[in-house]
Amino acid sequence: MVRILSVVLIVSSVVLIAIGVVNIYDDQMSVGRMWKTPAIKPHEKPIPVMAPGSVPLAGGEALYQTGPAGALEPPFPLSDPSAITGGKLAYRYYCVHCHGPGFDGYGTVGQSFAPRPRDLRSAQVQAMPVGRVFREISYGIPDGRQPALATTVSVQDRWRVIAFIRSLGQRD
Repeated sequence: MVRILSVVLIVSSVVLIAIGVVNIYDDQMSVGRMWKTPAIKPHEKPIPVMAPGSVPLAGGEALYQTGPAGALEPPFPLSDPSAITGGKLAYRYYCVHCHGPGFDGYGTVGQSFAPRPRDLRSAQVQAMPVGRVFREISYGIPDGRQPALATTVSVQDRWRVIAFIRSLGQRD
């Protein structure tokens, strides 16, 4: 019994000494442990004044979202070959999974949807105003499967995808 009591006292002493060393380290050392390090305090300095012209007065995502869809126009001609080529690449990144390589809604993901994604070569899609197509790509279709891609795809790439879709023409 005396042996067990001796072992318990020795272990307790070692634990208490270790706790004391850690506390001394925290209190006396300049760096301490992680919770003792200096924290980032972003609002301690005044917010710098923005330079004139740094806030856009024209264009921007908010105007695309709030303006009338009929007034939205691409920043370049949709028939521009470089825009169509860029749109084809962007389509492969962002759209092919649902709309498919045949543009008919039979993509790897899209074929399991009910209803299927739209056929991009249909008369309905090809006849849509470009502003409406841009709005649907950007902010989704209410009660539809088209996700809002405004936070994922740049404005230029969204217009390029539209240029590519328009270049496909209507399905026969």
